[in-house]
Amino acid sequence: MSRMTNLIMALIGTGLMIIFIVGLSYSISTGFAGFTGGLPFALIAIFVIALALYNLWEDTIKKD
Repeated sequence: MSRMTNLIMALIGTGLMIIFIVGLSYSISTGFAGFTGGLPFALIAIFVIALALYNLWEDTIKKD
């Protein structure tokens, strides 16, 4: 794949994953499904999103 195609596909995939993780974190934090105290999951979600963004940067933007 070309560099631009790789960047676009990585942005779409990472964006969808971030939307899913943020939505899941929000639903847990608001008490959906009987869970309370969503702070630990929110911290894990922030860490996972940071790892995904670093991987995006490393695979698509970083120069070799």
